[in-house]
Amino acid sequence: MGLARALLFGLLGWIGGVVGGEVGVTDRSVLIGMTAPFSGPNGAYGLDMKMVINTYFRQINEAGGIHGRRLELRALDDGYETERAVANTRALISQEQVFALLASYGSSPTTAAMNEVFGVARVPLVGAISGADSLRQSPKDNPTNRYMFNVRASYANETEAIVNQLTSLGFKNIAVLYQNDGFGKSGLDGVIAALRKHNQSPSAVATVERNSVDVGQAVQTITKVNPQAVIMVTLYKPTAAFVRAMRKVNQTPQFMTLSPVGADLLVQELGDEARGIGISQVMPYPWNDTTPMVREYQKLLGKQGKPTYYGVEAYAMAKVLVDALRKSGKDLTREKLITSLESMQNHDLGGYRVSYSASERFGSRFVDLTVVGSGGRVLR
Repeated sequence: MGLARALLFGLLGWIGGVVGGEVGVTDRSVLIGMTAPFSGPNGAYGLDMKMVINTYFRQINEAGGIHGRRLELRALDDGYETERAVANTRALISQEQVFALLASYGSSPTTAAMNEVFGVARVPLVGAISGADSLRQSPKDNPTNRYMFNVRASYANETEAIVNQLTSLGFKNIAVLYQNDGFGKSGLDGVIAALRKHNQSPSAVATVERNSVDVGQAVQTITKVNPQAVIMVTLYKPTAAFVRAMRKVNQTPQFMTLSPVGADLLVQELGDEARGIGISQVMPYPWNDTTPMVREYQKLLGKQGKPTYYGVEAYAMAKVLVDALRKSGKDLTREKLITSLESMQNHDLGGYRVSYSASERFGSRFVDLTVVGSGGRVLR
């Protein structure tokens, strides 16, 4: 009888450790899920982000956690493949039983996972490496967007900044290369919309398949118009292949691309050939300390760390989540987290602001234009 009573009390104690029955929350921890590429052509991006988030969570935990709870990260590799990202999201929610999701990667994977899995399951996601308009629709227009909290600016914001810069320089012959996926198509739409405001349209449009560097047909299409500039809505490998191929046929337009390209990896891929490429950025410049959030990020990395745009973005995403968890109080639920996030209007992360409401999921509209200089250094 004594043993039975002890087992009963032990079971009740374990059940009590799961606070209010909320999934992923115990008296001692909050479990956060992440799916991103940790292998394949974009694996370096995801690994950098995971390292920053884990390091930041460790810092938070060493300072006592959030309302006494440790933050734990469960991260799965999706290889930048939509099907794997959806499967990972489903596994994180149904098998790992995470409380919330953080730092997804890519337009198509995030959109599909939202519409098929986490939006339907009512599990919030904070931050995605995507500027797709579909992720920024008001929850009134797309109910699953209620659980999507963007941090970075949209592709429309980035392409408008690029187009405004090129047209201010008098460029009228602007071509577009885009990769055939959600990211590429969203960026193409943004370029077309931005050019329309200047009574222009792309002089040529060409595409490259997702996760491919077969740019031969794209080069043929774009060289026919001898463009003054080419806006490339592509990741770093096809971007590098296209730039090399264009220069091989003596085409030297002003090359411009968007933040998902990953400036550091583009430089690694192209070497000195990267010089002069313009890149829009959605985060503060990570190599100086004029912005408080960047100073915190650099301190987190330590003297041996290597700042990157993807790293500082992962830090911003994690800060948004941590600030919202603090605002939610000790009696933590997903609904309280959503309410806390929606109350963060013009919220200052340290010189970088995000804003949400019951009807807004844009996060930030910050865009900065940079160029690759000598030695592969990214300059503002």
